[in-house]
Amino acid sequence: MTDAANPTLDLLRTRRSIVARDMGQDGPSAEQLEDILRAGLRVPDHGKLAPWRFVVFEGAARKQFGGVLERAYLASGMPDEDDRRQFERERFLRAGAVVAVVSIVNPESKIPEWEQVLSAGAVCQNMLIAATAHGLAAQWLTEWYAYDDMVNQALRLHENERVAGYLYFGSVVNAPGERVRPDFEDKVSRWRPEI
Repeated sequence: MTDAANPTLDLLRTRRSIVARDMGQDGPSAEQLEDILRAGLRVPDHGKLAPWRFVVFEGAARKQFGGVLERAYLASGMPDEDDRRQFERERFLRAGAVVAVVSIVNPESKIPEWEQVLSAGAVCQNMLIAATAHGLAAQWLTEWYAYDDMVNQALRLHENERVAGYLYFGSVVNAPGERVRPDFEDKVSRWRPEI
C-alpha cells in the first residue's frame, strides 16, 4: 500500500468538522461511542497522569442538561434575543451524543501544566478522528458554557478542572465542503544554524 492510498492518512488529510446544527440525531451507537471514548484514552500523556475525564450526555440527559444551560444563560445577563433561551435549552439536542472533555491539572506533578492541558486537547482530537472514521459527524466546541461557573458546578468540576471542549457526535446529513486552510509555506519553516 502506498502512502497515497493509506486510509489513515487519507482520513487525516480530509477530516472536517460538521457543525452541530447540521448534524442528524442518529448515532453514535453504543458501540461506536465506546470506541470513540476509548480512542480518547490513547493519547500522549507525559507521566501517565491521565489528566482528563469525560462526561457523556445522551438520551434524555441531553434535554435535562439543556435546562441547566438555559438557567445559566439567563443568569449570565446575556441578552435573550431571537429566542436564545430556547436555543440554549435545546443546544445538546442537535447531536445524538455530547461529551464534555474535562482537563484535570495536577499542580503537584513534576509534569508541566501546559503538557497536561495539551494531553486533554489530544483527547479531543483523537475522539474527532475516531468519530470521522466511524462515518459520523463531529464537532469540538468551547463556547460560553465551557467557561460558565453555574454550568461547571452542574458538571461537578473539581478544583484544577476545566472543560477542554464539548464534543458533539451525530449523523452526517450533508457531506461538508472544504474550508480555507492555512498556506503550507506560511506555516512551515526549517531551522538552520546562523552563519
